Amino acid sequence: MTGGLIDRGSRRVGAGSSERLRVAVVGAGYWGPNLARNFRASPDWDLAAICDLDVERARSVAETVGGTPVTSDVPALLRDPAIDAIAVATPARTHHPVVLAALEAGKHVMVEKPIADTRERGLEMAAAARSRGLVLMADHTYCYTPAVLKIRELIEGGVLGDILFVDSVRINLGLIQPDVDVFWDLAPHDLSIMDFVLPGGLDAASVSAHGSDPLATGKSCVGYLAMPLECGAMAHIHVNWLSPTKIRQMVIGGTERTLVWDDLNPQQRLSVYDRGVDIATVSRSTAPDARAARVAYRLGDTWAPALPEHEALSGVVAEFAAAVREQRDPRTSAESGLRVLSVLEAATASLAVGGAPQPIAAHTLEEGFAR
Repeated sequence: MTGGLIDRGSRRVGAGSSERLRVAVVGAGYWGPNLARNFRASPDWDLAAICDLDVERARSVAETVGGTPVTSDVPALLRDPAIDAIAVATPARTHHPVVLAALEAGKHVMVEKPIADTRERGLEMAAAARSRGLVLMADHTYCYTPAVLKIRELIEGGVLGDILFVDSVRINLGLIQPDVDVFWDLAPHDLSIMDFVLPGGLDAASVSAHGSDPLATGKSCVGYLAMPLECGAMAHIHVNWLSPTKIRQMVIGGTERTLVWDDLNPQQRLSVYDRGVDIATVSRSTAPDARAARVAYRLGDTWAPALPEHEALSGVVAEFAAAVREQRDPRTSAESGLRVLSVLEAATASLAVGGAPQPIAAHTLEEGFAR
């Protein structure tokens, strides 16, 4: 995106402007109320409207945030020149038409995960935003949690060394979704986190996925995804709607240290272990039989980084405002959403052929349209 001014009817927002922006939330179901509450509390935004086909549901959400106009008419909402941006919290299958209409109306858009229900539609949305000089942001909320921001900082600072593996578990006794399988429901969180914290992001050529449907729902309720990364690390994700226990954990192992993130442990969400196999010592072994090589272990300290406490969505809406004002890509851009979609589509293809690895399509805007 480039600097300057974007003309949107009677509103002109320039780079560096401190003027409060006006946003409407489209969708008052599960996620919309959280967005409405954070936009209302933000010093960067005025919550201009809440839109839902169920006006009573929209009105109920509006009352929880102190009152705001409600409507069921999306086209009329998009014609309002006083509204700068739209936050979309509707089912994934509706993202494409809603987002394209908003972009065509000159509105910046933030859309919940996954950014679209197919990569092709995601590419079209990203291209529309770019051609109009508008922000299209993926609401990858976990990327704005204090824990994930700290993980990114530690990896960037070389604390873990070269990354060897990522092992993520996201399981619970959850709601069986009517329109998506467990991969499309839960794995976008883990994929977006990996894309955010790893030096090369979701840089992988192929993925294999295995799923099971013990409830005969017609879709996977339990799933395992394995993805070798171009940096040499192996990423593994376990997702499950049927577990009686809830686990939200990610282990990231490096040549220097290993990090464990336990999102359900507020007393110690992050632990860094200075112990494990001494990779350098093993690789220097000159034993003629590799099986006879001595494996050296490090037995160092374990420490827990201090983390601030704040709601991740407050960081999401602040980043959205900053990207609009500075006319730049947000930290969780449309391209990060496309990288997640590319993996999900390849995983679906892998499921269809019994778990055989399937290629991951190009995941940047330029590569996607060059094909």
